[in-house]
Amino acid sequence: MVCDFMTAQDFQIICKLVRERSAIVLDAGKEYLVESRLAPILRERKLNSIGELIGQMRIEPGNGLCRQIVEALVTTESSFFRDHHPFEALRQVVLPDLIRRRRAERRLRIWCAACSTGQEPFSVAMLIREHFPELSPWQISLLASDVSQQMLDRAREGRFNQIEVNRGLPAALLVKYFEQHGTTWQFKLDLRGTVDFREINLAKPWPVLPPMDLVLLRNVMIYFDIETKKEILSRLTRLLKPDGYLLLGGAETTLNLSDSYQRVEPIKAGFYQFVSGK
Repeated sequence: MVCDFMTAQDFQIICKLVRERSAIVLDAGKEYLVESRLAPILRERKLNSIGELIGQMRIEPGNGLCRQIVEALVTTESSFFRDHHPFEALRQVVLPDLIRRRRAERRLRIWCAACSTGQEPFSVAMLIREHFPELSPWQISLLASDVSQQMLDRAREGRFNQIEVNRGLPAALLVKYFEQHGTTWQFKLDLRGTVDFREINLAKPWPVLPPMDLVLLRNVMIYFDIETKKEILSRLTRLLKPDGYLLLGGAETTLNLSDSYQRVEPIKAGFYQFVSGK
């Protein structure tokens, strides 16, 4: 089926929907992305254009189609141990420091926000299991969240194709922590059960969450406008423990957004902590 081109008005309507539902900003020039991501929905519904899809969205009861459109446009790029250096910093500096500080209470709470299909929280789970056996009797809470229910369903299943496991996952860890099922690999059940996957829209009110020792908020704030970024960082000041750590993506910063954080310069891997006295 050949689809008609998307009009400028169609693009603006889709941008408005995505921004209202997820706070993600689609800038001009993303028309091709919208067309390519929505093409499977058009085929599924036997529609000929984005305009027809918008018309269907307006008359269809409930918000199922709206959710489907937004989820198709939410960025889902992910890989195991992405960018490598932040995970080395976790192993060498951040987790040893938190273990020392929490030795009396023997509890760690970690939140991987915007977890996509689960590679990041599963990477954290493997890192802890591999390098910190002393944590086995501790209470380790590993929360992973995303705005997309479709991505969360995939993450809970913990199943990845060969291309996905080839991206950043060492062969030794693949053999140790995954089971092969035909052409796919599935994260073993005992470790899958250590991750609590929940739907959380970072731009909307959050559910009640316990104080966190470590928050990984990587490669998501770049898609938000300035006010949304400021609001998220402000909420984190009330959630992150004073000596906890916040990890942002390589292209993200708190500069000019919040004066409550300072970069942990000795690590140089995107880690932040609260500024003393703020």
